[in-house]
Amino acid sequence: MGVIALQTQKYQRAIELINQAIELYPHNAAYYSSRGAALQELKQLDAAIASYDQAITLIPDFADAWYNRGLALQGCNRMEAAIASYDKVIAIVPEFAEAWSNRGAALQALNQLDEAVASYDRAIVINPNYAEAWSNRGVALHRLEQLDAAVASFEKAIVLKSGFAEAYNNRGLALSDLKLYDSAIASYDQAIALKPDYAEAWYHRGNSQEELKRLEAAINSYDKAIGIRPDYAEAWSNKGVALQGLNKLEAAVASYDHAIALKPNYVPAYVNKSIALLLGGDYEKGWELYEWRCKTEENQFSKRSFIQQLWLGNFYINGKTILLHSEQSFGDTIQFCRYVQFVAELGARVILEIEQPLIGLLRQLEGVAEFVVKGATLPAFDCHCPITSLAFAFNTTLDTVPSFPEYLSADSEKVAVWSEKLGPKTKPRVGLVWSGRPTHHNDLHRSVRLSSFAAMLPNGFEYVSLQKDVRDTDRATLMTHKEIRYFGDEVKDFTDIAALCELMDLVISVDTSIVHASAALGKPTWVMLPFSPDWRWLLDRTDSPWYPSVKLYRQKSIGDWASVFERVKADLLTIAK
Repeated sequence: MGVIALQTQKYQRAIELINQAIELYPHNAAYYSSRGAALQELKQLDAAIASYDQAITLIPDFADAWYNRGLALQGCNRMEAAIASYDKVIAIVPEFAEAWSNRGAALQALNQLDEAVASYDRAIVINPNYAEAWSNRGVALHRLEQLDAAVASFEKAIVLKSGFAEAYNNRGLALSDLKLYDSAIASYDQAIALKPDYAEAWYHRGNSQEELKRLEAAINSYDKAIGIRPDYAEAWSNKGVALQGLNKLEAAVASYDHAIALKPNYVPAYVNKSIALLLGGDYEKGWELYEWRCKTEENQFSKRSFIQQLWLGNFYINGKTILLHSEQSFGDTIQFCRYVQFVAELGARVILEIEQPLIGLLRQLEGVAEFVVKGATLPAFDCHCPITSLAFAFNTTLDTVPSFPEYLSADSEKVAVWSEKLGPKTKPRVGLVWSGRPTHHNDLHRSVRLSSFAAMLPNGFEYVSLQKDVRDTDRATLMTHKEIRYFGDEVKDFTDIAALCELMDLVISVDTSIVHASAALGKPTWVMLPFSPDWRWLLDRTDSPWYPSVKLYRQKSIGDWASVFERVKADLLTIAK
């Protein structure tokens, strides 16, 4: 009767009846195992484990009891104990496919991904039609960044089990990481068709739409996810990102605030909010919140565990040694190194830790007692500060940005070398940069194709590529446009870039570190920006409080590079006259 109650989902009644059976005959292992199953359904996992233990005491090779015990231990997040339980099952019944598969899931939870894949593989050898094992294997392969193999594993699961919404969703995630966003969206759509209230699939669909800058559609997807799960903090935060991409900053901040109210320690929402505030020019609130970036997994600073105190302008450093260290891009380091002299003026001995390619350019900075290449052994210091945090430490507002006509200079010997390479100047020289680092999170929307860029360049100028690296998609164009001079590997580091910038009459660039190098040298620098730019360029202005020599050219709508090119060309023609 207890087993019948268990099978009809009357779990409390099942426990009561099975307890009576146990009182009448306490030596039947199956009774304890069945009671454990009922307790497990009621999420009374510790009691369930104890009941399975009683069954195993009576019959040590009771494979089903060991297996269910493993499931209960997994439910308690006791993964190592769960694996040990599955190992017992496998020792008794080597062909127990479910035990191999769940063992893989436990290993995966412990981040032992190669071992997890091997366990899933064993389950699949035993049962090639085991759809769940194929799907779980795909998740582990995805985490191992074996994306094509992950997609293939999910597709096998989908073939084996019609209506497998989770496999469609997981395939979408892998396709998204392959940057196949349209295919990812199609996969999420299939998951949603099977399971309309699948909040996670709606959320992931929004993420892929956002990558493609289909922002209105992304907001709709996030709203669907939120309608199903009103407490979905991640969806609220990413909805804010989409709103911010439309430059709707007030609505974006409200969405971030909703995420924070739901999940007070949700780091991405604080970081996203800080960027919206900085983009809108609210530096007072923005800098403080921007410190949350140091808690993100992506930020290298968060992985550094200094025992020395973090300095954010909150205590006296006169007579102390402070480590200022780079933490983000080369451009950030060049932009914020202007603060180094102010730190030295507070009486501190400054150690500056930066990447090797920047050492030569920044060695001229006043106030630096010692330079250290990032990754080398650090000397002794009393406190530290990420270089990007210096704006917060000095309470920077829009009105107090330390803006200098120029605060870096090119090495005279390098300038002489490059001057000889370039030869006599017969036309105005224009330095060009059309793409940045491919791994940049917004590269798809900040970089342009050289073919489109070159098509708008008027005659009457000597064009020089300031890029060291050229993408395969641009190489053929560069070969056909002989009017653009390219030096490739001859550009070794930022001292070469600075020397080339110094020899230009004008630098035209998308938003890359070369913009910062050129502007820090005081060179006229035209920056081509996407519709929703990086926070440092603010909104609705053609100048920058950070760099007097910069002129900004903004997209009028998302993806509208054509109007940017037209305005740049028109201004170039004015110079040519």
